[in-house]
Order: sequence, then C-alpha cells, then structure tokens
Amino acid sequence: MAKYDALERHLQRRGSGEIELAFEEIERIIGSKLPASASRPQWWGNETDPDTTHVQSRSWRNAGYEAFLLPHRRVLFRSV
Repeated sequence: MAKYDALERHLQRRGSGEIELAFEEIERIIGSKLPASASRPQWWGNETDPDTTHVQSRSWRNAGYEAFLLPHRRVLFRSV
C-alpha cells in the first residue's frame, strides 16, 4: 500500500464537489506527517504525467480531484 492510498480512498468515498481539509486531517487520514515541502504550492501540483515523481498527486487525481493549497495549512480538493 502506498503512503497516499488512504487519501485517495477518502476522496473517492466523498464523491464529487469540493472538500477542504487541514494538513492535520490529511495526516490523520494517511497515518503520517506530510513533508515540509507540502507547505509549497508546487507540492500540490495536479500532475497528469504518468511518469511523475509526485506520487501524492496520483492519489487525488485517481479519485477525480485537483488540489489547491490554501492559507493556514489547508487544501481544497475540487472534483474535475
């Protein structure tokens, strides 16, 4: 099981629309801390290249979402 699989499952269960989560909620979902680089917008890039090294983006892309870093360590997931 990959580190961000639990996030993918969580988003899939929520269906479509928008979901806003705090870093702490995401960490609870994945069972570990997000890396320090998660505070940068680039980390939340919506990579579509199947060969990307940004494995985290696969979790929300596979669930049908795009991610957007918000202020105060929050992330908006919007269905596509």
